Amino acid sequence: MGSVEKPWQFNFPPFFTIQPNIDTRKKQLEAWCEYVLEHQKNKNSHSLDINEAHSAIFTNKDINRKLPMDGVQMVLEELRKKGHLEWKDPKVQKECLIMWRTPEEWGKLIYKYISSKSMINTVCTLFELANGDDTEGEAFHGLEDWLLRRALQTLEKDGKAELMSFDGNEGVKFF
Repeated sequence: MGSVEKPWQFNFPPFFTIQPNIDTRKKQLEAWCEYVLEHQKNKNSHSLDINEAHSAIFTNKDINRKLPMDGVQMVLEELRKKGHLEWKDPKVQKECLIMWRTPEEWGKLIYKYISSKSMINTVCTLFELANGDDTEGEAFHGLEDWLLRRALQTLEKDGKAELMSFDGNEGVKFF
């Protein structure tokens, strides 16, 4: 895994102060959101501890700047609104799940793969789908179980798949 490309604003001190102008703030939050998603994608991690992120993601030691915690909360709220973040405990808001692709986006990728392999009307286990030799090299290979299930649930809602359990295994049939 390489390093994440930081937004150009990362070395610009005002980037670490929430901007009062609405249009400027919107662009600022957008840049922060993209950076957080890229950071998590690069680490291949879906979990984020807010305190750790504050020093790892929202700090630039080169210019001695750190986004204040209320700014961090604004960025995370923006990610939540866009469907990329879910709080592990919404009351505490100290740890969250970050989805650099939404469950719907993962579902579309999986369905595209299934269609390309002529696997419509077939059943496969969730393990095969996320960890099988056939999916090696696919973007969803190694996807965490909770996110895989959510992606498949979006397909189920669209009538393109059905989740099922059989002999202690979980599987999915695609339509």
